[in-house]
Amino acid sequence: MAPHSTSSPATGQSGRTERYDLVIRAERAFVNGSFRPAALVVRDGIVQAVADIGAPFDTVEDLTLPADQVLIPGIVDTHVHVNEPGRTDWEGFASATKAAAAGGVTTIIDMPLNSIPPTTTPDALQQKRAAAVRQATVDVGFWGGAIPSSLGQLRAVHEAGVFGFKAFLSPSGVDEFPHLSTEQLHQALAELAEFDGLLIVHAEDPAVLAASENDGGRGYEDFVASRPESSERSAIEHVIDGLRMTGARAHILHLSAASALPAIRAAKAEGLRLTVETCPHYLSFAAEHISDGATQYKCCPPIREGSNREALWQALLDGDIDLIASDHSPSTRELKLAHDGDFGLAWGGISGLQVSLPAVWTAARAQNIPLERVLDWMCVGTSRLVGLSQKGTLTAGAAADFVAFAPDETFTVEADRLEHKNKLTAFEGSELTGVVHVTWLAGAPVYSREPAVAAHALRGTLLTSPLTHS
Repeated sequence: MAPHSTSSPATGQSGRTERYDLVIRAERAFVNGSFRPAALVVRDGIVQAVADIGAPFDTVEDLTLPADQVLIPGIVDTHVHVNEPGRTDWEGFASATKAAAAGGVTTIIDMPLNSIPPTTTPDALQQKRAAAVRQATVDVGFWGGAIPSSLGQLRAVHEAGVFGFKAFLSPSGVDEFPHLSTEQLHQALAELAEFDGLLIVHAEDPAVLAASENDGGRGYEDFVASRPESSERSAIEHVIDGLRMTGARAHILHLSAASALPAIRAAKAEGLRLTVETCPHYLSFAAEHISDGATQYKCCPPIREGSNREALWQALLDGDIDLIASDHSPSTRELKLAHDGDFGLAWGGISGLQVSLPAVWTAARAQNIPLERVLDWMCVGTSRLVGLSQKGTLTAGAAADFVAFAPDETFTVEADRLEHKNKLTAFEGSELTGVVHVTWLAGAPVYSREPAVAAHALRGTLLTSPLTHS
């Protein structure tokens, strides 16, 4: 990464010389959905212009990316479990946001669990904000929680600035965040429809799970059998029924079961306001390659077979799935690996925030899917979900959140070198393609592996939903 050799003044409409904070030049910058040569011009944390690559500017700093790096928007990850306060030994804002920056993620939206208290009241949201503000390397927003005791009181949390409300339709795994019954799901949707709030849903049907329960143990096939695709299908149908009755908005989290796609497709064709995500681990791994006892791969819903994975990729290409988010859900090593590999007893969740971009890009590249599509799913789609129009894009007026990314460079994941608090990930040992070299937040580098660019930590701000008063 080298300084640009020339820099001369640019004159504004008033005739005075305008001085900028930063200009980044790249032969390949992701602008308006495709890569082209461009110079990104920054002042006060905002992109002032997207100019010709050689255009002269009077600027404090003028950088040109090497030919093997591309300039992309910062990734917006709308599904991250930070777990602070309360379970900060699992993760925390300091470690999570450092991991995000190292992975090219400049915005995270934090889930309302597994923190204590969960983010189900304005006071609990304030506790989250107080914990995050002292430690954030990247920008942080918050989801609220819809649990039985918070129904009828969601508007107050909405007006406090959350981006929407997370609900489980099956037990969440933590006592302080109980799931909603089907009747309560429909009640929540009706309540949210009054102010156009968004419900994001962990969709597994507890009745199907109860009927499929087995003795657990080390066998991965037995674990998958205990959480069948029919559980996801049934729960998603309950969500669709609720949307049809209320006119509300809902988003299906971490879709694993490709067999639910026909119902999703039909609901969208009907005009129901439904969006869907899937996750890097569902797009990278396959059940037939997961060894018995390998509980680092346990997540709910589970990673399914390779043919299911390919159907999820096709659904992304077809637009039936709207976006990709990490569902970074870490825990301590003891919770994840204890019990001699018993899938029934191990904590469920994949830790992958820092490697989500290269993991998805590696899997996409293997199928000849271009990087542009990956960015549509991980920058554009995620920003659209939460109404952050200034994020996930390289355009004038947008936040100057950039990543210098080497799409052809490879590395092997070593958990001990990740910024995650607990050094454990299902991606351990994976050879991935795509290396983040520098991450800028609001025009300031917050992660760098380049000697010429010094990173500055704790630049993150706390975000409030722009849809709060809609």
